[in-house]
Amino acid sequence: MTDSIWGYHPTSGHVEGTDLVGYKVEASDGAIGKVDKHSEDFDSSYLIVDIGVWIFGRHVLLPAGTVKRVDRAERKIYVALTQEQIRRSPEFDRAKHVGDVDYHDLVGGYYQSHRA
Repeated sequence: MTDSIWGYHPTSGHVEGTDLVGYKVEASDGAIGKVDKHSEDFDSSYLIVDIGVWIFGRHVLLPAGTVKRVDRAERKIYVALTQEQIRRSPEFDRAKHVGDVDYHDLVGGYYQSHRA
């Protein structure tokens, strides 16, 4: 991971401008979901990942600093977190959390405490 939880590590293989929507997300212990949306905002890059099953979607926000590797050929993103760490993360609600600085701080603190 990078020094900033909100930026991609230079060795992750992330290429700015790549549309990551639909990429599968792989935790350190297996598949966890797929990218529903992503942002490349300076010092605030993240993925919104759908980790729910079929119609009962649950979304989480993963800071870009949690990304270990982006595999464009396989359309997969590997993160430095376990499935359980992701499942226990603060749930993302688009209606409540878009642009919410307090939520952003909460998520950043959660993942900072789980850095490898």
